[in-house]
Amino acid sequence: MSVQVEKLEKSMAKLTITVPAAEFDAAIDQAYKKARGRINLPGFRKGKAPRNLIEKMYGSGVFYEDAANIVIPEAYSKAAEESELEIVSRPSINVTQIEAGKDFIFTAEVAVKPEVTLGEYKGLSVEKTVLSVSDDEVMAELKKEQEKNSTEETVTDRDSALGDIVNIDYEGFVDDVAFAGGTAQGQNLTLGSHSFIDTFEDQLVGKKAGDDVEVSVTFPEEYHAEELAGKPAIFKVHINKVSCKELPELDDEFASEVSSFDTLEEYKKSVSDKLMADKAKAQENELRQAVLDQAIANATMEIAEAQVDAECDNVLRDFEQRIGMQGISLDQYLQFTGSDVETMKEEIRPQALQRIQSRLVLEAVAAAEGIKASDDAVDSEMEKMAAQYQLDVEDVKKYFGETGKENIREDLSVQLAMDFLFDNAVFTEKAAEE
Repeated sequence: MSVQVEKLEKSMAKLTITVPAAEFDAAIDQAYKKARGRINLPGFRKGKAPRNLIEKMYGSGVFYEDAANIVIPEAYSKAAEESELEIVSRPSINVTQIEAGKDFIFTAEVAVKPEVTLGEYKGLSVEKTVLSVSDDEVMAELKKEQEKNSTEETVTDRDSALGDIVNIDYEGFVDDVAFAGGTAQGQNLTLGSHSFIDTFEDQLVGKKAGDDVEVSVTFPEEYHAEELAGKPAIFKVHINKVSCKELPELDDEFASEVSSFDTLEEYKKSVSDKLMADKAKAQENELRQAVLDQAIANATMEIAEAQVDAECDNVLRDFEQRIGMQGISLDQYLQFTGSDVETMKEEIRPQALQRIQSRLVLEAVAAAEGIKASDDAVDSEMEKMAAQYQLDVEDVKKYFGETGKENIREDLSVQLAMDFLFDNAVFTEKAAEE
């Protein structure tokens, strides 16, 4: 096998790969042996027809496609390694010569890691807002804690009101016909939560336990069940019970029950401190991104569309794994959202491009500043992985091998380069907007 490398524009390259005729002929024979069991020729038992007669009947190239599929993967893999290119996309394959008794020739166009020319990346100037925590923000957190510790009391001395919880049975009808999914018993509904369609909840305000109510609504035009979208409906509702939440008093006793503090003032202070710490962390993440965005804007690089396509696939695969952990398949998600894979890829394309740019710039900064993660840092990262998955450290090291170890080093070096950019940035404070 031989390979010729041609550099193309926009960080692309073309490999012209030649496989010797003897190897391709062997692949044709292999393809024939795999396929003959499926071929019937008059006068021969199934699977016993000779190759030359099959080729005579179906054409001399009957096995070429299968033979090419046998040869291409290994030949491309060897050629990619021999080329010493940093390939960052799947190959686009084109066969240029295919014939028995002749060399098999094909090309593979690939995206390669682009050259990055750094612009200004040290001392980048970024504005940051002076952080503060208001009394309203603290009170909002206290109210959340009140809600968590609330009790539910049955209402008997008044009509239902917004904020009350009604327990209901209901059945829905469209054109006087009950529809699938429109029936429930013992359903709890908080009035004013807007969890039911249209004005459903509003029509249960001012009612009592035991009441029967006809609720008239119209389904949204964009409703997920197409057969109901935009249609008026009647729900026959029976109210089983009305209840309300009783919130605990905000006092020292409450503070001691929900925290390690003895007084409400101490608890408020701890809530304020946590809010400030959360804001500071969120701000740091935003500032880091702002610094990196500036470094990217100041750099020059030419990224191939094929590389962005490959990164879109990576982002989509990451998303599929995340929702899979919640028990949702990608097909289900697409059905719920009314989308498709190609539309999703277009939507995530800017994110994929930013991921590529970020990595390239940080790698270039690491190279320019001689930033390289130490062996101790790599070992520490492997120890964290071992602890996370409850594995022996030595087993983790064996699994990753030297190649995996260097990949970890590169990832850590990129993180250190990000720290370098952030530590060398200049931050000017501005007052928070009212």
